[in-house]
Amino acid sequence: MPDGTIEALYRYPVKGLTPERLARTRLAVGETIPGDRRYAVENGPSGFDPAAPAYLAKTHFLMLMRNERLARLDARYDDASHVLTLRHEGREVARGDLSTPEGRRAIEDFFARYSADELRGAPRLLAAEGHSFSDVARKVVSIINLASVAAIETAVGAPVHPLRFRGNLYLAGWPAWREFDLVERELAVGREARLKVVKRIVRCAATNVDPDTGMRDLALPKSLMQSFGHMDCGVYAEVMTGGEIAAGDSISVVPERAALGV
Repeated sequence: MPDGTIEALYRYPVKGLTPERLARTRLAVGETIPGDRRYAVENGPSGFDPAAPAYLAKTHFLMLMRNERLARLDARYDDASHVLTLRHEGREVARGDLSTPEGRRAIEDFFARYSADELRGAPRLLAAEGHSFSDVARKVVSIINLASVAAIETAVGAPVHPLRFRGNLYLAGWPAWREFDLVERELAVGREARLKVVKRIVRCAATNVDPDTGMRDLALPKSLMQSFGHMDCGVYAEVMTGGEIAAGDSISVVPERAALGV
C-alpha cells in the first residue's frame, strides 16, 4: 500500500543557486535527477578536470554554507537554449549561454563583481558531461520528509522553509523521522522507479539561510542537535530501477522479501 506522496520535485541546475520545480522527470539507474547540480561556480583554483571529472568537496565552490548572498539571486536555466539568467531584486543582472565561452564568461564576470569579497581567485563556471556537483561522491537523489520539517519548526518555534534543505523529492504522508528507519530499504516510486535509501543527510550551516531573503536567521544544525540529538534531516537514495516520476506520485516501502526477489 502507498504510504506517502511526492508533494514536490526539484532540481538545482547550478550548485548553490535557485531550485527549479519540476512537474515530472525520468530517473536513470545510478544517476541523479537529470540536470541536478550540472554546473558549479569554482571559488579559486580547484583542480577540477572536465576531461576526467571527479568529486570535489563543496568548499571548492560558491555555496550557501559560506556564501549566503547567493540566495538573493533568482536564477533560471533553460535546457533547450543552455541560457542561465540571473536576476537580483527584480532586475536582470546577468545572462549567458553556458554552452559557449562567451556565455560562461558573462556569468563569471558577474560573480567576480557580486562575490568579490568572498572569492579566493577568479570564479569559473564548471561543467562536465554526466557529472553532478553533489555534496556527496555517489550519485544520489535527496529525499525530504515534510513531517520532519514540521517537527523542526515546532522545536525552533519559527517557520522553517522546506527549501532550506535543498532536496529533490519532498514527501507528504510519512510520520516525522520515519525516513531514518528506511536506510538500506527500497522505495517504490510511481509506476516503475525504485530507490534504495543509503544514507542520512547531515546538515551544515547552509540550512541557516532563508531561501527567500538570503538572510542567515536560524541555527538549524545546532537546534537539531539540541532538540533531537543529531544534525540530520532527509536521506540520500540511489536509483535502482529507472522510470518516470511526477509530483503527486505515490511512494511506498518495498517489503524486504520482495526487495530480495524472494
